[in-house]
Amino acid sequence: MKLYFAPLEGVTTPVYRNTHIKMFDYCDGYYAPFITPGEDDKMTRKLFKEVLPENNKKLKVQVLTNSSKAFLNFSKKLEEIGYDEVNINLGCPSGTVVKKNKGSAFLRDTEALDSFLYEIFEKSNIKISIKTRIGFSDSNEMEKLMEIYNKYPLELLIIHPRTREQFYKGNPDIECFQKAYSISKNKLCYNGDIFTVDDYKRIITNFPKLDSVMIGRGAIKNPALFREIKGGAVVLKNELLEFAENLSKNYKDVLGSDIYVLHKLKEVWVYMIENFPDEKKVKKALHKATKLNDFENAIKML
Repeated sequence: MKLYFAPLEGVTTPVYRNTHIKMFDYCDGYYAPFITPGEDDKMTRKLFKEVLPENNKKLKVQVLTNSSKAFLNFSKKLEEIGYDEVNINLGCPSGTVVKKNKGSAFLRDTEALDSFLYEIFEKSNIKISIKTRIGFSDSNEMEKLMEIYNKYPLELLIIHPRTREQFYKGNPDIECFQKAYSISKNKLCYNGDIFTVDDYKRIITNFPKLDSVMIGRGAIKNPALFREIKGGAVVLKNELLEFAENLSKNYKDVLGSDIYVLHKLKEVWVYMIENFPDEKKVKKALHKATKLNDFENAIKML
């Protein structure tokens, strides 16, 4: 069973991924937060800066688009820099993304989605995987979506069993995932609410023929979760603090500005502080900190 780190925009940055892999090199791949290409051919090196192979290990690139032309231009450039696979984001629930009919919004127009996939599979040589939700507003939409996905030889179909309307609220719809699991002609990856080893075991017990499992928020909370799943040691407090210290140092080297570093660390600690449920004063101090020094001093109180 392969284990993948899910993309979280603004959190799983190159700095985060490279810091994580040095301390907790137990997952099989990292999916980068999506890149949104335009339809013209003027794709600069800046667009690919965060995914250049020489700066990343075990990376899988994700694209957010509803344009076959943009996809084909992007995938060609991606092949030129050394990649042989690309993932299509059909799950992002963000309002700004939905307004552009991309991400999870593309699921509403199944005819357009089918046409898009037909064209890119006809004209592209790169391997294509998809990360999807089970529908935009209703899980019953999944049946039609699976009919479409089954038409194409996907490298992998990653399913987050929530609709767009749910965002990340409520429980994943395991019954709907079971239906997709039973009819899929492509390899499947499960993604959603895996925070502990027991959560992982429950999924693979119920779905033994899965190709892989993807973990996002659970791995941000506990960066050693992949190690624990593979039978390794449970994470220790000193490891979490060392990871946080390394992350801070590496962000300082790249960003140079304390305020930018503070913002990045706050996004990570929204999840990591959950390892310390009794530290309410520290949690409050982290939230209120407006200076990096105050934030780091709060962490030292743990």
